[in-house]
Amino acid sequence: MAVANLPDEAKLLRNFSRCQDWEQRYLYMMELGERLPPLTDEQRVSANFIEGCQSQVWIAVSLNENKQLVLAGDSDAGIVKGLVALVIILFQGKTIEQALETDIKHYFSSLALESHLTPSRTQGLHAMVTTLIKRFSEYAVA
Repeated sequence: MAVANLPDEAKLLRNFSRCQDWEQRYLYMMELGERLPPLTDEQRVSANFIEGCQSQVWIAVSLNENKQLVLAGDSDAGIVKGLVALVIILFQGKTIEQALETDIKHYFSSLALESHLTPSRTQGLHAMVTTLIKRFSEYAVA
């Protein structure tokens, strides 16, 4: 289930591997962030705010009629908005069970992000994923 012309996980990994250097990868991440549709006023609320990021980040989570995750996100910083897009690509269209079983470390190590992000951005990325996993777990018990 693609959103806002975002690639699926496999295509993202292929596209990332085609980038010649990290400057191109950063530009590609920023481009992905620009593809995210704007959040609605109903989505840009404190319940969707991600604590632990230096930048302001919102990620809204809902389930569609097929019980698949639908995520929408935004940030006030270009690179971070690109990271939001990467997180959305990872979980979008999965069931709660699939999302909770996702090998997150493998996904991000395949992108080699952590060795190229500043410590504060790495912390923010972890905050996004940790918060979403907590929200997914709440859906699972509801």
